[in-house]
Amino acid sequence: MAVKFEKKEEGVYTLDCVGYVCPHPQIYTKKMLEKIKPGEILEVVFDNPSSSESISAMCASNGNEIIERVAEGGKYIYKIRRSE
Repeated sequence: MAVKFEKKEEGVYTLDCVGYVCPHPQIYTKKMLEKIKPGEILEVVFDNPSSSESISAMCASNGNEIIERVAEGGKYIYKIRRSE
C-alpha cells in the first residue's frame, strides 16, 4: 500500500491516504502541504475518522485553510489551501 500524491490540475494536488490510520494521514498531509506553493490546493482523501480531527487541528494551528469538507461512502475528502 502506497500513498498517492499527484497533480490533478494547475495548482491542485491530490493525496490519497485511504487505508492508513492515524497519525499517517496527518503526517503525509503536513509533508505534502510543505511541498506545494502558498495558495495552491491539496485535496486529501482518507477513510480513518480520527484523522478528520487531527487534520483539522493541524490546519488550525498552522494557518492552512480547509475550504471544503466532504464525507461520502466511508471516505473523507478535505480540500486545503496552503497558507503563506
